[in-house]
Amino acid sequence: MTPAVNENSTLPSLSGGLYAFFFDVDGTLATIQSQPEWVSIPAPVRQHLQQLSHLSHGALALVSGRPIAQLDALVNPMEAPAAGVHGAERRDAAGQIHKQMLPTDVAQTLQTELQQTLDQWPGTLLEVKGMAFALHYRNAPAYEKSIMQLAEDAVMRFPVLALQPGKCVVELKPQGIDKGAAVREFMQEAPFIGRIPVFVGDDLTDEKGFLAVNAMQGISVKVGEGSSHARYRLSDVEAVWHWLEQLLLQLEHDNRR
Repeated sequence: MTPAVNENSTLPSLSGGLYAFFFDVDGTLATIQSQPEWVSIPAPVRQHLQQLSHLSHGALALVSGRPIAQLDALVNPMEAPAAGVHGAERRDAAGQIHKQMLPTDVAQTLQTELQQTLDQWPGTLLEVKGMAFALHYRNAPAYEKSIMQLAEDAVMRFPVLALQPGKCVVELKPQGIDKGAAVREFMQEAPFIGRIPVFVGDDLTDEKGFLAVNAMQGISVKVGEGSSHARYRLSDVEAVWHWLEQLLLQLEHDNRR
């Protein structure tokens, strides 16, 4: 993976353009926690997201590994277009839900076998997402290699699966699903179509989103350290919050002209 193109540069001004905004959640809008259910987005940040959505005429979407129901709870009372489970489920701006499910027999077999195995590895966690499975080892790093081997074996057995590594987690999801594909789908629909995409994310799961946005001559932003295909960088979640606040001031000023 190549380093960020503009490693030390500040983000460009978004004044005067028509943009579509895409945000990852964990590690981007919310600080990562040891348990997924402990994650929250502060009320002022939720309010800023709602303001940004209004100023961009609804061209703002959440693109996350979480299911859409969890995303709605995290940004409540806002209900934005969203791609959950890396795009395996997607709610467009009209509210229509698009889903790609695993075959029932594969999902049932996987859930039983994965749970039986992880029950033997203290500190690991199986998160069942309906159309995907997340194998967490944040609280049991000694099992990283075992978790990866378990996931790779599952992909070998079931060709409908794809493996997606992340921060202290590896996910099993349907083939052909990723955040880049989700962004491209949004960008073909109103109110996103014809706008310049801006994608902000922090993890390996966001890299295909960065590549998709780069190909559309958009703005890709990596949160945190590490090599990335993103063209810009913000240091941490608090830097994202600050940038969001400054962006709103800029856009509101533009609207008053």
